[in-house]
Amino acid sequence: MTAAGDRVVVGLDAGATANNATVLEVSGRFLVDDLVETPSAVRDGPTVAVAALAAAFDHVLDLVGVPRSAVAAVGLGTPGPASADGVISSRGSTNFPATAWHGFDVRKATEDRLGLPVFYTNDGNAAALYAHQVHFGAEAPRRSSVAAIVGTGLGGGVIEAGRVVRGATGAAGELGHLQIPMDGLLGDDQQVPVCNCGLAGDVESVASLTGIEHNLLPYWLQRYPDHELAHRVGVTANAAAKLVRGYGEAGDEMACQIFTQQAIALGRLFTIAANFVDPSAYFVGGGVVEAERVFREWFVATVREHTVLRPEQQAVATVALVPDLDMAGARGAALAALAGLGRFAVPVGRGE
Repeated sequence: MTAAGDRVVVGLDAGATANNATVLEVSGRFLVDDLVETPSAVRDGPTVAVAALAAAFDHVLDLVGVPRSAVAAVGLGTPGPASADGVISSRGSTNFPATAWHGFDVRKATEDRLGLPVFYTNDGNAAALYAHQVHFGAEAPRRSSVAAIVGTGLGGGVIEAGRVVRGATGAAGELGHLQIPMDGLLGDDQQVPVCNCGLAGDVESVASLTGIEHNLLPYWLQRYPDHELAHRVGVTANAAAKLVRGYGEAGDEMACQIFTQQAIALGRLFTIAANFVDPSAYFVGGGVVEAERVFREWFVATVREHTVLRPEQQAVATVALVPDLDMAGARGAALAALAGLGRFAVPVGRGE
């Protein structure tokens, strides 16, 4: 519980299936050490989903024993693409596919529902901001970084001088839709993968759960026709894609082929970033690295192997995991809310 009179911000990370929430004191101390998840209901449309965000807000405050009157603002993160002000793209989002979401102002709807200031950032930017702040600490305002967040889609963020680069329309940092070279990445007779956005050969078409489901797994099951996943009765393509990481953790040959392709794609993305923004750090986060240690370290090492840096860049830059992984989105949203209030804090855990 926070001390009487202390002010807090709440961070809300709205995902495809769950909302994750956290509470941050203005001093930088998080009051939540673990995931606090509730159903997001995004597939039921905006009205139900905004009510679910309000329920997540109430739940996390009850959990930490903080009254609503102590909340100064709310940080909200959702999957992109969306405008800098939280209007979901009219082209839709990988996680919010229903047409009712197209052009929907999720920030304002949440603000109206909660009756509090709501500061919006997309979930990739939020996780990128949190990774940057934790990794660099007090040096964060003088450093830059790029983060790739591998989930249902491929989110990302670019941080310069400790601040999220948003762009003119909020589309900066949509790293998943950068097209990358496919030579040497694809297998024999493997077709160039196509993304949900319509682009062929972008990063998300390979490095995402959707990429596994639609592009990678169908190809590799043809190469491994005796694999267990080829004979699981009643398992949908989406469910099969979600099982691939477990096989990868167990060292399964086919799964490792899939994740090698994903790691190469991320390495090529970071190579572009090295020549475009020359960051101090490159972060990898999302479901692909929310795995057991040996697999996680192998995956990041493979990304690093395929990230081509100049010698002077190698001397100063690092490739690392997003800290706290699945909590990073909500925590970054809370930090963005704090920044919206004109405050900067080096984030620390509870009791530190």
